[in-house]
Amino acid sequence: MATTLITTVLLGVLSGTVFAQTPPSSWPKNYTGIPKGAYSTKWQNYFEVTEPLPNVTEKIPRSFAGNILTNRPDHRNTSLFFWGFEKTNGSLTAVNATDEPWLIWLNGGPGASSFLGFFLENGPLEIQDDYTIKKNPYAWSNQADVFWVDQPAADEDQVGEDFVGFLTNLVAVFPNLATRPFYLTGESYAGRYIPYISKALFSMANPPVNLKKLVIGDGAIGSFAGYEEVPVVHVLETWPQIIGFDTTVLEYFKEQTHLCGYDLNLTYPQTAPFPSLVDPPTTVLDPNSPYYTPPTTSNSTSSSNGTASVLASRAAKAKMLKRAMEQPPTLRSRAVGERAEQWKRDLAGRANGTLDTWYGCFLFEQMTDYAINFTFPFTSGGFDVYYIPDGLNPEEAPDPSVFLNDTRTRKAIHAPTSKDWAEETDFPWNSSYTPSPGSDEFGDPSVESTAFFSELAANASAHGASIILYSGNDDSLVAPRSNEVVIQNTTFGGIQGFTRKPATPWYNDNGTLAGIVHQERNLTYALFLGAGHEVPEYQPANAYVFLREFILGTNSTGLLLPDATTPIGGEQTALAGDIVPGGSVIFYGQGSTASSTIAPSASFAAWASYLATATLLPNGTANVTSTPLPSQSFTPSTRSFTPTATVTATKTSSKASHTTASSASR
Repeated sequence: MATTLITTVLLGVLSGTVFAQTPPSSWPKNYTGIPKGAYSTKWQNYFEVTEPLPNVTEKIPRSFAGNILTNRPDHRNTSLFFWGFEKTNGSLTAVNATDEPWLIWLNGGPGASSFLGFFLENGPLEIQDDYTIKKNPYAWSNQADVFWVDQPAADEDQVGEDFVGFLTNLVAVFPNLATRPFYLTGESYAGRYIPYISKALFSMANPPVNLKKLVIGDGAIGSFAGYEEVPVVHVLETWPQIIGFDTTVLEYFKEQTHLCGYDLNLTYPQTAPFPSLVDPPTTVLDPNSPYYTPPTTSNSTSSSNGTASVLASRAAKAKMLKRAMEQPPTLRSRAVGERAEQWKRDLAGRANGTLDTWYGCFLFEQMTDYAINFTFPFTSGGFDVYYIPDGLNPEEAPDPSVFLNDTRTRKAIHAPTSKDWAEETDFPWNSSYTPSPGSDEFGDPSVESTAFFSELAANASAHGASIILYSGNDDSLVAPRSNEVVIQNTTFGGIQGFTRKPATPWYNDNGTLAGIVHQERNLTYALFLGAGHEVPEYQPANAYVFLREFILGTNSTGLLLPDATTPIGGEQTALAGDIVPGGSVIFYGQGSTASSTIAPSASFAAWASYLATATLLPNGTANVTSTPLPSQSFTPSTRSFTPTATVTATKTSSKASHTTASSASR
């Protein structure tokens, strides 16, 4: 997206407003043999990937790639880049349409390329640490025709309009897609994109595609406070290692959560809409804090100025930490000490009935700062907001840019040459890095998707479409609680939220517990155990099964039928609590060599006992099971640790570590 090689970024004047800062743009390249005239089946030969791909030695399915215009009237060259793979040879180009579903995958960011998902999660090719490329046995394109698409945007409504234009031209090239069931899938900030795109499609009398499912993983569907700050206490209850099992620190975060109004009580069904959430930048009072927003004379610009200030301070902190970790050990210790003194003190015993003036309601940022400053092994600077048990810093990470920026690859997939591909970039909403009044922390000027999610759910049902939301239990950035809040704040089928708390287990092909699933009134929610923010990366086999059974398939596990009191597959008491405990192991170290630390079982038992007495569900049952989940075993395409106490292990990683709180949700 944004300034990546595979995207067009808009320039100039939008809606009559001239912006002071405009990002550089990229544009499509016309390769030999490009057809003349409107999009049609004649373009199939042009888009087909026929030339050899560097380092790809295995035979791969037939694919098509290139830029397709969006038909935006005031920007004739605006286009989206795609790479689509066939499930079976000829399935995209067949003259006669079938009822076989087809998918589009979108990553989030904003500013993250969907080719992160392609190479690191669910695409047919996997980049290895040594830059070799292997076929992914869990590629979603094994089960359906799938397109990975990068997209620019002006605002979310323009996202929808642009995508409709793209789809219109895409089905002109591949006509059988027009009537086949279309599933729009993605993760993270695609929790904004997908609802807006779906909204645009549902508003059309004759949409270009037959949208039947909306699938969002770890989605940033609500407000910034809703998906990042509200879940903090539940993250700490799930992973007490973040605060070293210190109950007084948890009490502090509970108090701060209450003072911010973030302690939302979920009931089944929900009886009333949740109140509006306070915007964190308005709550920081200490002018020395990096989160402080100077007072302004205009309320309309205070939020965007505040969030821009927060993003700038986070970037500065990230750079400072990176520099500190690159220094010799003596200098590094001093730098870490200075950081601790400047950014926070120990929180134990600090609950005093007042909101912290340094952080205000930036509770997630306070949590990650605390872990990095005071809790082993995160004190090494290795707190991965995308995957809590990963304390490695630095770690080896595969880099798709070497492959995508190779001139042979560019030519083969008809990619632009005007910009180099980058996995992530600051996204220029409205083609500017200057946030407009009322924009969110990313500069996105559009209202969050929850503002119309009930309407979207009603429109989906009216069009015979369904919604699927899923979460990774080990994600701290967009934690499961945020999706649960979205669901319970949404009215669908005439009732607000689920009427039963999700507690039905679902299993993978080996018969191992994979997580929780619940289905009610056209909405499905699933929790993946042992998965971080990018579920298909951390649990590829389980994501593959979920795709087959619950996205493409009609598995009824967890389905609550009308007038039924128990869902199909039953419910487990151990899964019915407020949280499902995380794993017992935290990994730390550098590169491909990792050590692991496991807290004593007595610590977990004491923690469970404390939670059972400190917090009760409405029915009086404890909100947590007594033991942590067993450590997960990861496939070779992600992590393959042996969970034994304080051992050295070899780690195969498919993502980079993130050492501080990051607002980029990919």
